[in-house]
Amino acid sequence: MKFLLVFDFDHTIIDENSDTWIVKCAPERKLPNGLRNSYQPGHWTEYMGRVLLYLGDNGVKEDEMKRTMTTIPFTAGMIDLLGFIGKNKELFDCIIVSDSNTVFIDWILKAAGFHRLFDEVFTNPAAFSSNGYLTVQHFHAHHCAKCPKNLCKRKVLKEFLDKQLERGVSYTQIVYIGDGGNDLCPVLFLKKKDIAMPRQGYTLEKKISQLAQSLSPVQCSVLVWSSATDIMAYLKLLIKE
Repeated sequence: MKFLLVFDFDHTIIDENSDTWIVKCAPERKLPNGLRNSYQPGHWTEYMGRVLLYLGDNGVKEDEMKRTMTTIPFTAGMIDLLGFIGKNKELFDCIIVSDSNTVFIDWILKAAGFHRLFDEVFTNPAAFSSNGYLTVQHFHAHHCAKCPKNLCKRKVLKEFLDKQLERGVSYTQIVYIGDGGNDLCPVLFLKKKDIAMPRQGYTLEKKISQLAQSLSPVQCSVLVWSSATDIMAYLKLLIKE
């Protein structure tokens, strides 16, 4: 009996968007209008590339970025939830599938002592160049029309499950915890026995309820959460069964 917990990162594990939080490092903590208005739907990673270039051009260094990123608050109840999962790790495999990047997630999880809790982190690869600029690349290429160009979370989840099956690992249930519009694609992939946990008041919850209203509901069960304490209560029930 093993459960797979799939976490989004921004507005799920942390209570902010890591990509917009980095703007606190910019001169006067804001971006010039031209740069701010240059985002095109589905091309967030390219936009972030321009933001990070601007920060580099303005002399923002790695240590300042790291200091800023590690001040992001975790979502209410999340530290207790991650502690609980850590104590019951033999029952839970944990992965993160996020449109953030490896550097930000690594900094935040390591500072809080949670990086060992996650078996794998699937996110956009990032690294500092020789001149000290942070650069971000697309996670992968895919053919899903519903998802941003750089990341289809359904594809990530499916490939992870296939790889686990080859190793002889299958899961009693998948619990998918997220908030955003790009979490809908993997939720639609979940089976009847699985559960989607959308964050209350966020895009994922709204999209799932729109599907139910148009009589094409998701296959899996749905349990809305507002604090990670709600998620922990569900997991406690799960391991008691």
